[in-house]
Amino acid sequence: MNFINGLTTANLGSPNYELALSQHKEYIEALKKCGLDVIVLDPDENYPDSTFVEDTALLTPYCAIITNPGTLSRKGETAGIKNVLEEYFPNIEIVNEPGTIEAGDIMMVGDHYYVGLSKRTNRNGAEQLISILNKYGMTGSMVTLENVLHLKSGVAYLENNNLVAAGEFLLKEEFKNLNILRIDDDESYAANCVWINDYVLMAKGFPKAKKTFEKENYNIMELNVSEFQKLDGGLSCLSLRF
Repeated sequence: MNFINGLTTANLGSPNYELALSQHKEYIEALKKCGLDVIVLDPDENYPDSTFVEDTALLTPYCAIITNPGTLSRKGETAGIKNVLEEYFPNIEIVNEPGTIEAGDIMMVGDHYYVGLSKRTNRNGAEQLISILNKYGMTGSMVTLENVLHLKSGVAYLENNNLVAAGEFLLKEEFKNLNILRIDDDESYAANCVWINDYVLMAKGFPKAKKTFEKENYNIMELNVSEFQKLDGGLSCLSLRF
C-alpha cells in the first residue's frame, strides 16, 4: 500500500493502488508469455519504491552486481535483493560508498554496458561498476545525462543493433554505430521498452512508437503501466531479468 508514497517528479497525480496491482499482474503474465519463469517477491512496506526492483542490481551472465541507490530512502532495498540473488548467482559483487548507482542507468549491448551519469548514479559508482565488469571480461563506458531521470528513461536496446532513442539520446556520439529507432518527444515515455525472447514489451497508448517497432517486425505486447508512470517508473523498472 505504501507504493503510492514513492518518489516522483512526474506531476501526473497520485497512483491508484488497486489499479497498480492489476497492471502489475498483467505485467507478470506478459513476462510468462515471453517464456520466462517469474519469481514474485513479497512486498516491503518499508520501501515504497521497491516495486522498481531493476534499480537494485545488475545481472550479467557472469555475476550479479548489487547497486548503491542514489537516494537515501532506497538504500535499504539492496539487502533483501542480495539475499534472493545469492540463490542464483555464485558471484555477487557490490558497489560501495562513495559510489552511487542505480541499474536504471545501465544498458547492456552484448558484453558492453553503457552507464548513465545522473542524479542517482555518480562517476565513482560508474567507475566501480566498470571495474567489476572488466574483472569478468566485460566492458563499460559512461554517458552523461542532461534531462532524464535514468539512462533507460530515454533509450532501450532491442537487439539486432537497434536502439530505441528519444530526446537527448538521438544525437549522442556514443550511439552513432547503432541503428536508431526514433521516438518523438510527445511519446518519449515509450522509449522505456523491453526486448525479451523476440517480444518487445511497450507501454500502451503510443501509436507512433508502436508503428516504429512494427516496421522492424518485432512481436509487440502493449501494457498499461499508467500508475507506475506516475512514479517515474517504466516497464524495465519492474523486474530483474536473467
